[in-house]
Amino acid sequence: MNTVQSIMGLWKMLGRTASGRWIFSQILGRAAPYTGSIHARVEVLEKGRCKVRMADRRAVRNHFRSIHALALMNLGEMATGLAMYSIMPPQYRGIPVHLEIDFFKKARGWITADAQVSAEAWIPDQTRILEAELKNGEGEVVAKVRAHWKIGAMQIEKKS
Repeated sequence: MNTVQSIMGLWKMLGRTASGRWIFSQILGRAAPYTGSIHARVEVLEKGRCKVRMADRRAVRNHFRSIHALALMNLGEMATGLAMYSIMPPQYRGIPVHLEIDFFKKARGWITADAQVSAEAWIPDQTRILEAELKNGEGEVVAKVRAHWKIGAMQIEKKS
């Protein structure tokens, strides 16, 4: 079983309840330790869309008493990656090759990243740019992340 099938199969099994979504997020964080460092929770994962939330806590704060830029970038990368994996054919994989972020205001409180990608626009063996909009609890956009994902077919390694 590959990454795409594993992620989506696990979500299908766990994503229906709050406790299942928490377990899914914990498993994802262990599989990708740096992503797991922000303790984000996957709220929605459906074909072409992902919504993740991150709590404002000391471990992700900067000296300005707001959420650190790289924690926000990590949240945006997570949302775009999961949205992309939700439409990706099983024989492909993606890797971020460039990340960009625009900041609009200090990020405080719960931050939600929402990313969408069109399944109809799927083109393999290209770099796709996906955007995640990050909002605070009042619905104000605090940042936008653009992740450039290089998509390619997985190479099957032959055992000798």
